[in-house]
Amino acid sequence: MQALMTQLASGHLDALTVVIWTVIAALLAMVGGATAAVRLAGKDLGNDLAALLGAMFGPVGAVPGILLALIILAFI
Repeated sequence: MQALMTQLASGHLDALTVVIWTVIAALLAMVGGATAAVRLAGKDLGNDLAALLGAMFGPVGAVPGILLALIILAFI
Protein backbone atom coordinates (compact mmCIF):
# COMPACT_ATOMS: atom_id res chain seq x y z
CA MET A 1 0.00 0.00 0.00
CA GLN A 2 2.83 2.35 0.85
CA ALA A 3 4.51 1.66 -2.48
CA LEU A 4 1.31 2.56 -4.31
CA MET A 5 0.95 5.81 -2.36
CA THR A 6 4.58 6.67 -3.08
CA GLN A 7 4.06 5.98 -6.78
CA LEU A 8 0.94 8.18 -6.86
CA ALA A 9 2.72 11.01 -5.07
CA SER A 10 5.83 10.80 -7.26
CA GLY A 11 4.03 12.01 -10.37
CA HIS A 12 5.06 9.00 -12.46
CA LEU A 13 2.22 8.14 -14.84
CA ASP A 14 1.47 4.60 -15.92
CA ALA A 15 -1.78 2.74 -16.54
CA LEU A 16 -2.44 2.02 -12.86
CA THR A 17 -2.00 5.63 -11.74
CA VAL A 18 -4.21 6.89 -14.57
CA VAL A 19 -6.98 4.51 -13.50
CA ILE A 20 -6.63 5.43 -9.83
CA TRP A 21 -6.66 9.20 -10.48
CA THR A 22 -9.64 8.82 -12.82
CA VAL A 23 -11.61 6.89 -10.19
CA ILE A 24 -10.73 9.46 -7.53
CA ALA A 25 -11.81 12.28 -9.84
CA ALA A 26 -15.07 10.52 -10.67
CA LEU A 27 -15.90 9.98 -7.00
CA LEU A 28 -15.16 13.60 -6.14
CA ALA A 29 -17.23 14.76 -9.11
CA MET A 30 -20.13 12.62 -7.94
CA VAL A 31 -19.99 14.13 -4.47
CA GLY A 32 -19.70 17.65 -5.86
CA GLY A 33 -22.49 17.11 -8.37
CA ALA A 34 -24.83 15.70 -5.74
CA THR A 35 -24.10 18.55 -3.33
CA ALA A 36 -24.59 21.22 -5.96
CA ALA A 37 -27.80 19.63 -7.25
CA VAL A 38 -29.31 19.45 -3.76
CA ARG A 39 -28.51 23.11 -3.22
CA LEU A 40 -29.84 24.18 -6.61
CA ALA A 41 -32.82 21.91 -7.21
CA GLY A 42 -33.49 20.13 -3.92
CA LYS A 43 -36.54 22.22 -3.16
CA ASP A 44 -38.13 21.66 -6.58
CA LEU A 45 -37.26 18.01 -7.23
CA GLY A 46 -36.72 16.74 -3.71
CA ASN A 47 -33.32 16.17 -2.18
CA ASP A 48 -33.07 12.49 -3.10
CA LEU A 49 -33.83 12.91 -6.79
CA ALA A 50 -31.66 16.01 -7.07
CA ALA A 51 -28.73 14.21 -5.43
CA LEU A 52 -29.16 11.21 -7.71
CA LEU A 53 -29.22 13.33 -10.85
CA GLY A 54 -26.29 15.42 -9.66
CA ALA A 55 -24.23 12.34 -8.89
CA MET A 56 -24.93 10.95 -12.37
CA PHE A 57 -24.25 14.14 -14.29
CA GLY A 58 -21.36 15.45 -12.17
CA PRO A 59 -18.69 13.19 -13.69
CA VAL A 60 -19.81 14.00 -17.25
CA GLY A 61 -17.55 17.03 -17.36
CA ALA A 62 -14.94 16.00 -14.80
CA VAL A 63 -13.84 12.62 -16.14
CA PRO A 64 -13.05 13.76 -19.70
CA GLY A 65 -11.26 16.76 -18.24
CA ILE A 66 -9.08 14.66 -15.95
CA LEU A 67 -8.32 12.19 -18.75
CA LEU A 68 -7.30 15.04 -21.05
CA ALA A 69 -5.11 16.50 -18.32
CA LEU A 70 -3.44 13.14 -17.68
CA ILE A 71 -2.81 12.65 -21.41
CA ILE A 72 -1.24 16.09 -21.64
CA LEU A 73 0.91 15.44 -18.57
CA ALA A 74 2.04 12.10 -19.98
CA PHE A 75 3.45 13.76 -23.10
CA ILE A 76 5.14 16.70 -21.41
